Amino acid sequence: MTLEKRALPLPPGPRGWPIIGNLLDVPAKEEWFTFAKWGETYGKIASVTVLGQPLIILNSASIAKDMLEKNSAIYSDRPVIPMGGELCGWKNTLVLTPYGERFRNYRRLAHQLFGNAATMKSFHPVEELETHRFLKRLLSRPAEFSDHIRKTAGAIILRISHGYEVGEGQDPFVTLADKATEQFALSTAPGFLVNLVPFLQYLPDWFPGASFKKTAKEWSSTLNEMVDLPYDYVKKQIVSGTAEPSYVSKLVEGQSLTAEQEFEIKWSSASLYSGGADTTVSAIYSFFKAMALYPEVQAKAQAELDAVVGNDRLPSFEDRDHLPYMQAVTLETLRWFSVVPTSVPHRVTEDNVFKGYFIPKGALVLSNLWQMNHDPEVYHDPMSFKPERFLGPKPELDPREACFGFGRRICPGRVLADASVFISCAMALAVFNISKYSENGVVIEPDRNQSSGTISHPSSFKCTISPRSDKAVALIQADERR
Repeated sequence: MTLEKRALPLPPGPRGWPIIGNLLDVPAKEEWFTFAKWGETYGKIASVTVLGQPLIILNSASIAKDMLEKNSAIYSDRPVIPMGGELCGWKNTLVLTPYGERFRNYRRLAHQLFGNAATMKSFHPVEELETHRFLKRLLSRPAEFSDHIRKTAGAIILRISHGYEVGEGQDPFVTLADKATEQFALSTAPGFLVNLVPFLQYLPDWFPGASFKKTAKEWSSTLNEMVDLPYDYVKKQIVSGTAEPSYVSKLVEGQSLTAEQEFEIKWSSASLYSGGADTTVSAIYSFFKAMALYPEVQAKAQAELDAVVGNDRLPSFEDRDHLPYMQAVTLETLRWFSVVPTSVPHRVTEDNVFKGYFIPKGALVLSNLWQMNHDPEVYHDPMSFKPERFLGPKPELDPREACFGFGRRICPGRVLADASVFISCAMALAVFNISKYSENGVVIEPDRNQSSGTISHPSSFKCTISPRSDKAVALIQADERR
């Protein structure tokens, strides 16, 4: 049977060179555009080989579901990423931990938090409270909206994961986590030669060209602080009897834990922040850019908010089912800008035949999430921001089917992320107008560019954020509901 499998071809792709294969074909940045072109040329499933490593590229959500969900038992492992995973330590987090017992325990713990509808609903007051504080920061310092978005995303997740309340000004835990997640994006990118030539990780530190090992030690220290400090904070709060309910406190308080159990709680809680905060920040930032670029969408959403919520209070989660256009804006935000343009690779653990192609053990499977959410066969006029596509009797495909990943590696915090984006967008539009920035009478047009990396961000831009009315200012300045 194995011989029969190996007689089948790999999925088609560009012809490579001896030894290096397609090393020169894989771009260092914006790889999703190249992968999409390969999809047009070779089909929705394509392949290349880099230094002997097969890469399978998926450009269709339906194909990704068939492969990664129906065959999840053999398509759920992660590759070894020497710089980020091994040397810096990110292999201990949910996103890079190998498929096995620890991964299953992480998922089980995450399910206790995110898999219960009542638990998810209990987060709503925290999300509404922190988003109201976000509005106050916007009113006070609108030009710093990017910083406010980041602070709010961190505040929500740290409250839920560790019961930690972020104060005004620069917060040490948020700053530390932002630093660590930025280093994660850098350490897992192909830019480090050791990620392409793994044996380099065994070079002694003094060896010429091994300076990456010094960098890895510094980044490993940052990661360990991000993991240990909030966890130690919760333990101290438990001892003093002042611990707020949180993911960690519920798992630790009154328990006699083994070293492995404590390790899993500590690292899974850190995974909630490292995997959730930066992606939410990117999504909300892209929403502000979309509102500046598409004022007609903003006006429709505000009209619906005014009609349903009125102007005597801020919108809440209880309004969501009555705000179909605002819900469509949330979906279009997730589709229009791909926060994770290409998925973290899945590693195949045994030979497989898929749609007549041979998929060898050890192959890496990458889902081109950007293409899946911009596929003209699925979405009409995919480059435009059109919430209407999700309304009416024949709505287009819900982007949440692809943007949170597939199979057993699907993002466990996807419901929380979706909720955070919705309430941030709804509250912001209820009280603010967002428009293009003008300087010396010249309107500055935001571009549509985005950064490369595991987590992508819209290119920086300026916009004008102003309160819609005096009544809106009063709503923002009112005490937050706790």
